[in-house]
Amino acid sequence: MRDRDLTFKQAVNAAIRAGTGSRRRKFRTATANLGPPRIPLDHALRLASELEDDELIRKLAARK
Repeated sequence: MRDRDLTFKQAVNAAIRAGTGSRRRKFRTATANLGPPRIPLDHALRLASELEDDELIRKLAARK
């Protein structure tokens, strides 16, 4: 390890890769263009908050 300037972890990983005969391939995720949003998302958090408030009010009213 010292002569190749490797850490123990690097040496173990290299030995495992050499033993399996597989090369490490770079992982890539396929992307897709979804186009422009169909609804405006500028105020999405405000809308979600208002919907949550309405639901809480409905639940509290149903308990009476």
